Amino acid sequence: MLPSYAADNDRPLTAIGLVVGTVFLFSLSDIVTKHLTMKHPVELVVAVRYLASLLLLFAFAWPRVGNSLWKTVRTRWVIGRGVILTLASLTLGYALRLMPVGETISIMYLFPILVMLLAIPLLREQVSRIGWLLAILGFLGVLMILRPGGGLDSVGVVLALLNAGLAAVFHLITRVLTKTESNLSLLFYATLVGAVCFGLAALPSLAGPLPNWEDLGLMVLLGLISSSGHFLFTVAYQYAPASLIAPANYMHLVWAALLSWIFFSHLPDQWTLLGMLMIVTAGVGIAIKTHLDKIRQPA
Repeated sequence: MLPSYAADNDRPLTAIGLVVGTVFLFSLSDIVTKHLTMKHPVELVVAVRYLASLLLLFAFAWPRVGNSLWKTVRTRWVIGRGVILTLASLTLGYALRLMPVGETISIMYLFPILVMLLAIPLLREQVSRIGWLLAILGFLGVLMILRPGGGLDSVGVVLALLNAGLAAVFHLITRVLTKTESNLSLLFYATLVGAVCFGLAALPSLAGPLPNWEDLGLMVLLGLISSSGHFLFTVAYQYAPASLIAPANYMHLVWAALLSWIFFSHLPDQWTLLGMLMIVTAGVGIAIKTHLDKIRQPA
């Protein structure tokens, strides 16, 4: 889903800064989502978010690219990818409702490790001994967070783990589809499928109390943040190769824990913080190793 990096446009510090800022926006989105889903049905909150994102795409992308916005080569796969993202949004919304933001996002960040492991049978990729050790470290970090007595909601934990699995499948499919599909068409169909699915799922909730203008504005804000985040990621990956700036994505965990403390007065205990650190270390290590492996590949 990311554009090709051009060596003559090399600005790695700018790219890393953009990614750090983008994951801050996503962390803020997680905070707003938790706030809203504690008051309103998850389906309604996410439906308004997707609809707002879809309107923004039509307003800013369609005038520039026209009908190519929805042109695809492998339409069924593109729509299937949108369905997977919709399920991921659903599981994340319910997980955030049931658990603290920092812990939820930490479990979700199992997905880069799962991508590496799933790529072995699906994409015939090889994993080195260091890769396996980092994967084990990441899984141990998650077990540290999920330890007995940790106080996390069991249903929320299952939903967060499901989200990590869905995110891994989503990224693998994206890796394949970027060879034939444009970035905007992938974003358009993911947003369209989400808007349709959540719009239908939210219909029963319209019979109950409707959100006030403040909450409705926050739901629309979620759509703006999501669209802005995707755009900033696109810009960032034009300035540096994906493997180089991938470690910056793990600032998401730091922002999530910090904002959760500021807005919900939730501070993870020392064992949970250790688990988060293990996950960050594993993920950053895998990202750095991937970058070094690409540098060593013959041209």
